Amino acid sequence: MGGRFRAVAWGCPQRHGKVDTGIIGAPLPAVETCMKYTLLTLALVLNTTPALAAGDAEAGGKLFSKTCGGCHSIGEGARGGFGPELNGIIGRPAGTTTDYQYSDAMKNSGVVWTRDKLAAYIEAPKKVVSGTRMIFWGISDPQKIENILQYLETFQPK
Repeated sequence: MGGRFRAVAWGCPQRHGKVDTGIIGAPLPAVETCMKYTLLTLALVLNTTPALAAGDAEAGGKLFSKTCGGCHSIGEGARGGFGPELNGIIGRPAGTTTDYQYSDAMKNSGVVWTRDKLAAYIEAPKKVVSGTRMIFWGISDPQKIENILQYLETFQPK
């Protein structure tokens, strides 16, 4: 670049070189424009989160068995135990299965279990339903949460 800043290298739309611009190689308005484009590009890059890969129901099933299966059941013959059964959980209002005694907090939460609400609950149950009796610290890994959700979806009514 020969000691001069070439804004074109940063993807700026300015064409330089026709005006004597001194040390930085661009007239002041062009530098401001280039700086804006550079900062905008940097902001977009830093604020873009990688998209989660589609959940893996098989991995979710294994994780469910280890992490959730001690209290919750799912599938044919599922029933409430230490926790409610989770067949058809997505779209169901919280605290409504008939074979489990829910806390007042859960029954009165007004929560409907959407994917997003379940993801938040799996991550931090007490943040979603303060006063829940569920004793679980949560899962912080978004991919593991996505895998569990994918597994739960296999038990939705068709």
